[in-house]
This record gives sequence, C-alpha cells and structure tokens, in this order.
Amino acid sequence: MKILLASSHRYPASAQQGSGFHPKTYPSGSGYHLHDLLARGLVEEGHTVYYSLEGGNESPLPAGVRPMTALSNEIPLPDIDIIHAPIGAPGYAESIAAIARHHGKPCLLTCHMVEASRVPKPNWVYVSQAIAQAYGSSRVVLNGLDPADFLYSEKKQDYLLFIAAMNRAIEKGLDIALALSQKKGFSLKVAGTGLKYETIHEVSALCREANAEYLGDVRGPDKAKLIAGARALLFCSRLTEGTPLVLIEALLSGTPVISSRSGGAVEVVTPEAGFLCDSPEQWSSAVDRLGEISPANCRRLAIEKFHYRRMVKDFVIEYQREIAQA
Repeated sequence: MKILLASSHRYPASAQQGSGFHPKTYPSGSGYHLHDLLARGLVEEGHTVYYSLEGGNESPLPAGVRPMTALSNEIPLPDIDIIHAPIGAPGYAESIAAIARHHGKPCLLTCHMVEASRVPKPNWVYVSQAIAQAYGSSRVVLNGLDPADFLYSEKKQDYLLFIAAMNRAIEKGLDIALALSQKKGFSLKVAGTGLKYETIHEVSALCREANAEYLGDVRGPDKAKLIAGARALLFCSRLTEGTPLVLIEALLSGTPVISSRSGGAVEVVTPEAGFLCDSPEQWSSAVDRLGEISPANCRRLAIEKFHYRRMVKDFVIEYQREIAQA
C-alpha cells in the first residue's frame, strides 16, 4: 500500500532531551509522536510511505520514509492510495481533507481527544472506545508505543510519579495527586511542562507547598529511567481521555498505574496492571495495595496490547476500509 502521512509538527515530536523548566510549543505532542511511529512502522510492514511535515524535520526521517513538502492543491501528489493525518490544530484537518478531495484521494483522520467544537466526520478514527462513543462511532485504533524506548525494571525506588502537560494541570488532576501524597506521606515526583513560563511557575509553587518534587519537562532516556524507577504512576485525569501514552509508558516499564476512571484509561488499566479509582478511599487504598501488582505482568500486557506494530496493522485495516468506501 502507498500512504501519504501528513502533519503540522516538526519531526521528531518526541525529543531525546527535555526542556526542563522551559515551555514547549507542544507540552505533550503525543498524537504527533504516534504519527512518527506510524511512519516508521508502515515501512517496516513493507508499505510505501511519504511524510509531509509542515514543520519540517530536525533529524533524518526513519529509514525508507520519503519526505514531502507541505501539501496544496497546486502541487501534484505522488502515486498514493490514501492520505492520513492527525486532526491537530483547528483548521488543519479540514485543509488536509480538502486537498485530498481536490486530488481525488481518500483521507483518514485520527481524533485523539473530545472537543465540543469539532463536528465528527465518517472518515475519523478514534484512539479509544471512550472517545469514539462520545462522537457516536465505533471506529477505533488504540495507541501503541515501541517497548525499546523504555526501561523495564522490577526494582523500584521510593517515589510515586505524576506526568502531564502542565497547561492542563488541574484537568489532569495534579491537585488530586498532591493531596494524596500529603495524606499518605509518600514522596511524589512531578514532571511536565506548559505553553508559558507562568504555568511552570504556578506548578512549581503548588508542588513546593505540597512537598512534592517538580522536575519540569523530562524526555528520552531520563524519562525512561524516571518511569522505570517509580513505585507507581498516578494518573488522576478528569478528562475523557484517549489511550493515554503515559499509561502505556508506565506499563512497558513494569510500573503499576493508579488511575481515575477516565475515558480510555479503563481500556488500559486492568486489575493486573493497577487500580481504577472513583473516590478518595479508593485512591488511598490503591497506594497501600501496590505490592499486589507484578511488574512483569504490566510489561507483558503492554507489549501484547499496546505495541506500535499492532497499531500499524490496525491502521492498515482502516486504510483498506476507507479506500473501499471512496
């Protein structure tokens, strides 16, 4: 199959070094990282892949991936079967869909979160059952990651971990994590950055008041080591989540998850991988029960269900479906 992937970000979305206490244009960038992994995986599966990146690339694309300039109606497309893009910022998906129509090519769009202002289309694919149901669809491809990007460790250090895009800190439940750490008396490390320095300063102050350690933005090997060393990951989101990558990152590292029952989190956190919580009592109990969770089972579950090569194969099925309907 010949696929043209398009995105507005700069490759690679996942940096090998964090920005520390400095803001980032994309504090999370998870949807873009998945598109980067998809490009690599499609080539590994034997497909022809073109990658159009509006932001260009600061390092070479994966072996076999063919770079393209930004798409437009005026520039002819290569011989392709389909165009695929993440929905991204307002207007981007609409522009890609219009270009696909102009050139007579089918187009698939990936939706990573629920946004009230968005009107869903039949060619949308969702990254969790929760998001698909919110839009009245059953078209789902769960996210996947590369296990090689993470460290597996059964030996844990004496801290719990909270990681999130800090421009949505309260929606992501930072206050819940901080309150829980004070109530239970465990050491809490907090990682993530925001869009501006004001956010970073506010999060730093909240962590300082709760005696938590704020690390700022952590990426690459440092992030892998941080996750692998944690006794558990706290995921306290109040949002309708997709398939949160930080949950998969934790499980690949052999780190149990204590999570709110939010959106797609329920599709990741099974009883053998951690705990889903609805009340303060359940959060508190989960901290006490972490010894019940096997790191080996966490890793096995993540590799079986959330490997990027499985994600790639599922998207190929969706490409075939979209082409057949065109």
